[in-house]
Amino acid sequence: MYQKAGGASMNENYFEEKYDDMDEDIKKKEALVAEAESSQEFDSPQEANRHINQLRKKWRQIHYWESEYEEDLKNRFEAALDVFYAKYKEAEKESEAAKRELIEKAKALVKSDNLKQATKDQQDLLEEWKKIASAGKERDDALWEEFQAARQAFYDRKQEAWEAMHENFERAKEIKKELIQKARALEESSEWKKTSEKFRTLMTEWREAGFAGKEENDSLWEEFNASRQKFYSRRNEFYDSLHEQQNANLKEKQALIEQARAIKDSEDYSRENTAAMKELAVKWKNIGSCGKNKDDKIWAEFREINDIYFDGLGKANAQRIQQRQDRMKEARQRKADLINNQKKQISRLQESMYGLVSEQEMKEIEKQITQKEEFIQELETQIEDIDEKINK
Repeated sequence: MYQKAGGASMNENYFEEKYDDMDEDIKKKEALVAEAESSQEFDSPQEANRHINQLRKKWRQIHYWESEYEEDLKNRFEAALDVFYAKYKEAEKESEAAKRELIEKAKALVKSDNLKQATKDQQDLLEEWKKIASAGKERDDALWEEFQAARQAFYDRKQEAWEAMHENFERAKEIKKELIQKARALEESSEWKKTSEKFRTLMTEWREAGFAGKEENDSLWEEFNASRQKFYSRRNEFYDSLHEQQNANLKEKQALIEQARAIKDSEDYSRENTAAMKELAVKWKNIGSCGKNKDDKIWAEFREINDIYFDGLGKANAQRIQQRQDRMKEARQRKADLINNQKKQISRLQESMYGLVSEQEMKEIEKQITQKEEFIQELETQIEDIDEKINK
C-alpha cells in the first residue's frame, strides 16, 4: 500500500500523530473509491449528479499527503465517477428518445377518426410520460412543451368535433326514428338470413347516424333494440329447434352407419345383405340434414362403407362366376371324354363286324353303334349349350 517515512530531526510522537492522520485520510479515500465503484441506482439523473458532487466534495475535504498510492486512488475515483456519470448521461439520452417517441404518437392521434379511443390513448401516453425519467431540466421543459402542444391540438380538434356533433343532434334523432320504423317492419320476418343481414345494415346506419342527445339517445336505442331482440329471439328459437332436429338426424344416420358397417364387416355378400345395404341408402335419403358442417363428413363415412361392401360384392360375384365357368368347363371336358370313349367303342364294334356271319349279331352290333351315335349327338348338343353359357 504505502510506507510511513520518518526524519531524525522530528519528535517521535509528532510523527506518530502524522502517521495516524495519514492512515485515517487514506482510509476515507479508499471508502469513497469503493462507494464510487459500487453499482448504485437513482430515480433521476439529477439525484445521480448530486451524488457525484457530494462524493467530489468529500474527496476535496480530505488532506492530500502527496503519495503515489493516493494518486492511484484518485485515478480510480475519477474513473469510477466518469463511468457513473456516463451511465446516467446515456439514461438521459434514452429518456429523451422515449419522450420524443411519445410526442410523435401524440401528434399522430390528432388525425385519428376514433376520438373515443384516441382520448384513451392520449391519457395512456400521459401516464407513460410520467414514468419516464428526466432527460435533463432544459430538455425536459422543451420536450414537455412540444408534447403538450400535440395533446392540445388533439383536444382542440375533439372539441370542434363534439360541437359539430351537438349541432347534428336533431338530424341524428330523425334518422334514428326512421330506423326504428324499419326495424319494427322486420321484427316478425321469418327470412332469417336475409333479415339478419338487413338488421346488420340498420345497425351500421344507426351507428353512423351519430349521437342524438343525452336525453333521448338511450330511449331511442331501447325502441330500436327491442325490435332487434324480438327478431333475434325468434330466430334463435328457430335455430335451436333446427339444431335439435339436426342432432336427431345425426343420430339416425350414425345408427345406419353402424348397421352398414356390421353388414360390411360380415363379408357375407348374400342377396339379403345386398338388399339390406340398398335399403339403408334409401333410408339415408329420407333423413333430413345434420347441418352444413356435418353432412359431408358423415355422408363420406357412409359412402366409404358402401363402396367397400359393393366392391367386395363385385369381387365375390366375379369369383362365383369364375367358379361356375370352371365347373362348366370341367363338365364339358367330361362330356368330351365320353364322346371320345364312345367313338372308340364304335370303332371297335365296327371292326368286330368283319368276322361275323350271323345277321342277327350284325343287327345287334349296328343297334349298339346307333345308340352310341345318338348318345354322342346328345353329348355334343350338351357341349354346345355349355359353350354358349361360357361365352356369355
